[in-house]
Amino acid sequence: MRFFSLRPTSKAVFLSMGLIAAVGMSVNAQAATVNAAKAQATAQKDSVARLTPANSTDGIIALVNENAILKSDLIAAIAQTQARAKAAGEPIANSAQLQSEVLNALILRELQLSLIKRVGLTPDEAAINKRLEQIAKAEGLSSIAALQQRLDSAQSGSYANLRAQLIEDAAIQALQQRQITNRVRISEQDIDAFLASPEAKRLNQSEYQTVHVRVPYMDDYSRLSDAQRNEALKVAQNLRTRLLVPNVDVAEAIAASQGSYPIPLQGGDMGFHKAAALPTELSSEITKLEVGAVSAPLVTPEGIDIIKLANKKASDTMLVPQWHTRHILVKVDELQTDALAEQKINDLYNQLRNGATFDSLASTYSDDPGSAGRGGDLDWVGEDQMIAPFEAMMKNTAVGDYSAPFKTQFGWHILKIEGKRQQDVSDEYRRTMARQALYQRLAPQAKEDWLQELRAGAYIQVLG
Repeated sequence: MRFFSLRPTSKAVFLSMGLIAAVGMSVNAQAATVNAAKAQATAQKDSVARLTPANSTDGIIALVNENAILKSDLIAAIAQTQARAKAAGEPIANSAQLQSEVLNALILRELQLSLIKRVGLTPDEAAINKRLEQIAKAEGLSSIAALQQRLDSAQSGSYANLRAQLIEDAAIQALQQRQITNRVRISEQDIDAFLASPEAKRLNQSEYQTVHVRVPYMDDYSRLSDAQRNEALKVAQNLRTRLLVPNVDVAEAIAASQGSYPIPLQGGDMGFHKAAALPTELSSEITKLEVGAVSAPLVTPEGIDIIKLANKKASDTMLVPQWHTRHILVKVDELQTDALAEQKINDLYNQLRNGATFDSLASTYSDDPGSAGRGGDLDWVGEDQMIAPFEAMMKNTAVGDYSAPFKTQFGWHILKIEGKRQQDVSDEYRRTMARQALYQRLAPQAKEDWLQELRAGAYIQVLG
């Protein structure tokens, strides 16, 4: 069973800062951080108050703390905005308002990139590669290597620039998520009040048979023209009409809706599943539908989604498997090499095989401060609570037995399974869903407040 991520992974993160609403087009802020100007801007830090466009010889248009935004970056961003607006049949004049909005977006991006550097946020390389694979597939290419070859053959360095842009976008998204999470406070009393509301009736444990189809975009969302967006929407609306037919053949409906659209439609009949197994955005849509109903087209940064509720089975309980787990962790870090950690975990494994007790070894040698004091006890662990290698080993270890040493991103482990059970988590599920619903309601304003505070606390000088 496969569902599509609805989380933005492209320049939409940058554009959500207010620019889109004002100018209706995207801005390429790829050069918002200008390394070539940083050294000179830092050297002039004590005299920045005297800089003006007239005496600025390095082309600086704005100073953002110790960093600089160049005039050429602003000019390029405005030009790209105008070019895309013209291609969509909605030309935009290079007005003072447009310049101000584009520059404000560049400043906010630079502030976030500077904060990312200070806190040391590093995006997951696997996620970046997955995004590149999606772009390659959308371009009709079979691999990232083929994408790199095509981009660099058109213009040297284009692939490196694209990858750097995706890394920056992912880091900004992670930073925003961290900041918003710290600001949105949801108490147990808030959850109780939500669960008592009519809206909470959707938080049930029923199983849903859904048809989920995505109309992918022909390009990155921020680069689409209005004509391209309208074409994708037309395909989605056509598909929705076909899916409304009772007992429709889903495969035939998708094939008929494909027509001349250049990107293959994705998805189909997903079978039965709990709402808890869905991304929050999807579960909130599905639980509102009657059997046989089809959602309106859902516009996301990745494409346009159509969802049909084909069937529904009521259920009062939600049973999930859980494993009572202990583990020993030997970290790999600057003080302990991988080879040394592996040698240490193998020695502990041999001690276990020779009769040593698991909890005593965990208490003495485990590098996990949260569980070592309890003999390595992690309590009851459910699916999707641990990283993939740990969960796979946990599921494949018999009750009462311990695993062979294995490695994860945190170091080397040995785990032991003390027991296994089927646990009713209906109440926990409802409270989790309620928390997520409240978070989605409060997050947009928290983000806006944080961005305003970020700018208010920075040194910003616009030289023109």
